[in-house]
Amino acid sequence: MADKVFLVIGAGAGIGGHAAKRFAAGGYHAVLARRSDEEGLQRLVDAITDAGGKASGRLIDASLPDTIEDLVEDVERGIGPIEGALFNLGAQIGNRPLAETTPRMFELGWRLATFAPYRLARALLPRMAERGRGAFLVTSATAAMRGNAGQASHAAAMGGRRMLCQSLNAEFAPQGVHVAHVLIDAAVDAPDTLGKMVGDRWEAFKDQMGEDGLVDPAAVAETYWHIAHQPRSAWTFETDIRPYRDAPWWNDNPTTAIEKT
Repeated sequence: MADKVFLVIGAGAGIGGHAAKRFAAGGYHAVLARRSDEEGLQRLVDAITDAGGKASGRLIDASLPDTIEDLVEDVERGIGPIEGALFNLGAQIGNRPLAETTPRMFELGWRLATFAPYRLARALLPRMAERGRGAFLVTSATAAMRGNAGQASHAAAMGGRRMLCQSLNAEFAPQGVHVAHVLIDAAVDAPDTLGKMVGDRWEAFKDQMGEDGLVDPAAVAETYWHIAHQPRSAWTFETDIRPYRDAPWWNDNPTTAIEKT
């Protein structure tokens, strides 16, 4: 049994994968879970083990019943106590007018952005509370703070994610569990997520954004590591991250800010 486990739900090559690498380098057994691309998942696991860390990979569809709950049970029984967890699944269905946002699409956004982290929290946080420690990190987006045209599903779902995290923090922080809502307020340098959305324009898009114009997922992982290991007298619940060139969500001005995607 490992001394401590770091579980990542949504372990792609961007933020999730880099967070797993960072926590594995810090002595955790990283458990990386994602929906598809078994080869890509194995590459991430191999990169961690080749560097001397411990890692396991799981393919799960977090939208299906019991998948998250069964994963938590399997990890706790077979690997070790989950001392840290990162919920890193997105829920972006693209820019769609309300008339083109079907009930199924709207509900899927909620299931991925709000219901799935609720399920992870319900399966995991009581265990952390019983141990009197643990970090529950949730990746979020600008849409959690501000709606926009064409984003009815995403904004509603991510706003729900933020309120869920606030409620979890109010209940579990006094029991020793650190809940953190981390808002990524810009485009992330992640070829298997944003890169797929941009397609053939990926390299041109990166050039357009310029040096340090995209959020570096390795730097985000360092932020997650820091938050998860803060002293109890100075816990962060919510923070937002963006490159130096971007105006923050609360001061965005289209005449001065780089357009966010």
